[in-house]
Amino acid sequence: MGSRRSFSRRLGVPGRAGVALFAAGLGLMSPFAAAPAVAQTADAPAGTWATPPPLGPGDAPPADTGHPDTTYKKKNECVQRSLGQDVKINFRPWGQDYLQLDRAQQIVRAATGSVGGNQKVAVIDTGVTPHPWFQGRVESGGDYVAAPDNGAQPGLQDCDGHGTEVAGIIAGNPKDPQVGFIGVAPDARIVSYRQLSENYAKDDSPQQPSAPPSGGTGAPPSGGESQQPPAGSSNSQLPPSSGGGTGSGSGTAPQQDNKGDNRDLAKQGTAGTLNTLAQIIRGIADSHSAGVINMSVDHCRAGTAPGDIQEGERKVQAAVRYAADNDIVVVAAAGNVSENCPQNDQADPNKPKSIVTPPWFSDDVLSVGAIQDDGGVAPFSVHGPWVGVAAPGTKIVSLDPAEHSTGLANLTIANGNPSPIQGTSFAAPYVAGVAALVRSMFPHMKARDVVKRLKATAQHPAAPGGRDNFVGYGVVDPVAALTANLPGDTGNLSLPKPVVQEAKLPPADGISSTPMIVALAGTGGGVAALLITLFVVHTIRRNRSRSSPPTK
Repeated sequence: MGSRRSFSRRLGVPGRAGVALFAAGLGLMSPFAAAPAVAQTADAPAGTWATPPPLGPGDAPPADTGHPDTTYKKKNECVQRSLGQDVKINFRPWGQDYLQLDRAQQIVRAATGSVGGNQKVAVIDTGVTPHPWFQGRVESGGDYVAAPDNGAQPGLQDCDGHGTEVAGIIAGNPKDPQVGFIGVAPDARIVSYRQLSENYAKDDSPQQPSAPPSGGTGAPPSGGESQQPPAGSSNSQLPPSSGGGTGSGSGTAPQQDNKGDNRDLAKQGTAGTLNTLAQIIRGIADSHSAGVINMSVDHCRAGTAPGDIQEGERKVQAAVRYAADNDIVVVAAAGNVSENCPQNDQADPNKPKSIVTPPWFSDDVLSVGAIQDDGGVAPFSVHGPWVGVAAPGTKIVSLDPAEHSTGLANLTIANGNPSPIQGTSFAAPYVAGVAALVRSMFPHMKARDVVKRLKATAQHPAAPGGRDNFVGYGVVDPVAALTANLPGDTGNLSLPKPVVQEAKLPPADGISSTPMIVALAGTGGGVAALLITLFVVHTIRRNRSRSSPPTK
């Protein structure tokens, strides 16, 4: 993979025609981009585990009710900042350099005047804390867990610390040259929907305690620098952030293990269902409140029988089809390996051990696998015929999700110990951000064509059809996605019109033309003299030949 990356980097913007020829040489790509799962399993019998059964004429997404489908109650306190020593994070995350985001942002800024400023990205997650580095660009979408208990608008409380980190990768903007971190589309707006939480559970009993005893289990304390405060403390008593960073600290429960983010939608003892996920997607499509949806939320289960699909999965399938048909780019994390979601390492890719929703519905969802900083596939990234592309998913740096924080985080608390933030949850927002840039650059491009473009310009793996079950069509390439000329682009793109540059010739200096006339006259005289000389020499030779006696 390293050699392919070097090759694509050498191409650069001037080589975009080469990118187009490369994509065309991989099979004219259009049949693969339209349905990657079908292309990968073309020889498989109909109704395999890997291919979901098609929607029927009566399958429709549920109407958006705008509220949870059951009553949830908080079981753990929300994420808090670490009380340990602050460590400034001023370095640039490796994913930004790997994807050449600086260059991609320069291209979009030169063409449109901003970097995604005309785009909205819906983040369906654990909510988004209005971190100051969003500059007020976070909007309330809705809350399908519970009404925020901190006075925030629906969707703008993040008890788990997950959604804020996801949104930060998309649109965080420190506006500080000394801070290396920046979101992919730093001028875009975020529309936040709180759809799941591991700090909430179904309220089955009115006598259920509002919070567990100290040291109880539940959702993560923070994405990087968090721990539960000591008894009697409050947010206002926490020390201020020192420019962003993480510190040592401990927490009451893990967010993830060494395999990556292990949260799972519809998991026992947590908040969030496939039904409310489908409702939110339907609501976004009806209102068109965003042009891109990021879902770093997954439901994983074992494959049982060919063609088998659960009721909630069917609702999500109908919802993502509805959204894609209504011109919305739907991006989802490919899923992380866990005890309940084993890796798809079986011999037959058409019979996966684990089925992940929404990525399973690859006709309408662009699912994103994770790579690590050496370019290899992250071991926790779930494989499958539905994987569309890949992006950085390890050693993540993003906005600290704790309330009142003003900095960054690069650690999460796992089993009381800090560990790096990682997971396909954080690869997906890289791709959602690039989709927002493409939609900003080409405002008339349809959603399905945006997805095709991201696949066509990705750094393709050396596999049949330019895709495999690990990284799909390859690592997303923002610069190529913004600049490449691809087959079928004619009449489809609203390319920025080049500015005509007025010629800036030096003014006449008023110098006399006599020297030029004299020079030309002298040159003409010399030529005439040469011609006369040649004529005379030729005449003399001809006369001599006539006067010479014949040879005997």
